[in-house]
Amino acid sequence: MDTEEKCRIEFHEITKHAILAAVKNARHIDMWRVDAQQARRILDRLVGYQLSPLLWRKVKKGLSAGRVQSVALRLIADREEEIRAFEPQEYWTLTILLEFSGGLFPAKLIKKRQQKIEISTRDEMEAILKELQGAEFAIIDVRTREKRKQPSPPFTTSSLQQDAHRRLNFSAKRTMMLAQQLYEGIDLGKEGSVGLITYMRTDSVKVAQSAQEEGKAWILDHFGAEYYPPAARQYSNKGRAQEAHEAIRPTSLIRSPDSIKEFLKRDQLRLYRLIWERFLASQMSAALVDTLTVDILGGDCLFRANTSQIRFPGYLAVYEETREEGEDPEAEKTLNDGTDYTLPLSAEEKLTLNNVLEKQHFTEPPPRYSEASLVRKLEVEGIGRPSTYAPTIETIKARGYVVKDAKQFLPTELGEIVLALLKEFFPDIVNLEFTANLEEKLDDIEEGKTPWKNVIRDFYGPFAVTLAHAEESIGKVQIEDQVSDQLCEHCGCNMVVKMGRYGKFLACPNFPQCRNTKPFLEELGTNCPKCSRPLVIRRSKKGRKFYGCTAYPECDFISWEMPAPEPCPQCGHYMIIKQSKRQKRHVCANSECSYTKNIEEE
Repeated sequence: MDTEEKCRIEFHEITKHAILAAVKNARHIDMWRVDAQQARRILDRLVGYQLSPLLWRKVKKGLSAGRVQSVALRLIADREEEIRAFEPQEYWTLTILLEFSGGLFPAKLIKKRQQKIEISTRDEMEAILKELQGAEFAIIDVRTREKRKQPSPPFTTSSLQQDAHRRLNFSAKRTMMLAQQLYEGIDLGKEGSVGLITYMRTDSVKVAQSAQEEGKAWILDHFGAEYYPPAARQYSNKGRAQEAHEAIRPTSLIRSPDSIKEFLKRDQLRLYRLIWERFLASQMSAALVDTLTVDILGGDCLFRANTSQIRFPGYLAVYEETREEGEDPEAEKTLNDGTDYTLPLSAEEKLTLNNVLEKQHFTEPPPRYSEASLVRKLEVEGIGRPSTYAPTIETIKARGYVVKDAKQFLPTELGEIVLALLKEFFPDIVNLEFTANLEEKLDDIEEGKTPWKNVIRDFYGPFAVTLAHAEESIGKVQIEDQVSDQLCEHCGCNMVVKMGRYGKFLACPNFPQCRNTKPFLEELGTNCPKCSRPLVIRRSKKGRKFYGCTAYPECDFISWEMPAPEPCPQCGHYMIIKQSKRQKRHVCANSECSYTKNIEEE
């Protein structure tokens, strides 16, 4: 084909206007892009087509390895090692309730004798409490500040997958499937089939000028001039983002979620609303937050109270960002729920100690990766492209390398065995820095900086040598099955625990002569509140965990929440265990009973 011929068109949305404009502005073939795509495909096949069969021969059939999936597996397994090696450390916090003319407010101990304080034991806490007996408390500083909260840019593929997981509990795969449907077009009745969003595989936050102008008009018309910034917002891409596409946005703000909801399925509407609101908010003015910080001196101890209040909502009138994992949800607290924080606190205000609240804590291990945090980590490390995140996650799940528990990934025994082999014989394949550098070289090809054949040659030479060495050195890996105490009804053998796509199951060891299988039921250690027989953990067809009786179907007790071992002391009904990031509680399952108690207090 003649590369000088203008035979390529580009469009970011499937709308009449976008298609006509693309046809009018046809371009030549960009051979740098062709070379980059070809190099990426060849690299993936060199790794996948040669390394995967090696795993088939040495470990078991059906396994695979790849540039991105193997690094993702390593991230999950390394995090699990951190958790296993973690040793909790004790620490204490001290909060005092102070009484003033306007009511009560809490303040937290932060320093002692001008030094940041860390309380490690009960004895250290008792010593501080003793010093505070009879101490006078006085305000030594009151600081007010205006804080401007800026909106986030419109969605990229990665940020859309993360927010859809946190807000809507969508997997990356489901998010991309729904986004594809919205992009390709939805039948809007008289309007016909219309593409509702721009292309959904992008790492760019750039927005077309026409979309910015439409956003301005919508904001001025529906919210007022104070909700629009002095100038249109411009967002810059981070790192080496490809700018072939725009950010993910609605093709027209006029098609608000409420105006077209009758044409959308439930999950299509939820995702479209998320994209629509995020884009609109990205074009709005900042939120103004008034903060107040009060420092109180009691003896040699410095206490601090913080609070904030939204003065002008700005973009928050439409959309509020979800918190990153690990962020402290109590970072900003009001002084007192019933107190106007703008009360004139000053150095002249007299304070009286009302109560002392000391609390023991233990440091917690880093959290396991969820789909959202894994996607974020891959993006930060420069591993893979936006289009690879969802299929990568699905692949490591389908191969049985990881399982999900409480929305978090855990490596399986098979996953750890495969990773150990890759670390020993193919360290570059599971090395984050090596993989990220390779991704940069692919970007260099697209920018015309590096010939694609050089990148392939530099990679394949050492890889071929390593592959030959591994073929000779790795013996057949034997994965011992866990033997259960349950007998096969067909041949009488003890059944073994196998790992399948949806988790563990029991199978007869005489396969293929005997193909008997059964669900693997893990006992909970709690008896059924209906018949007193043991409860077990089960999974629904969609993989969601629930709790049921071993006597099913004779006993039909099920619960989506983990049942507690003891009945409710008030009404005798069974209780469930509720768990937040900071606390476990026993809560009565009877909706007419309000009993609840922290487990730590029992």
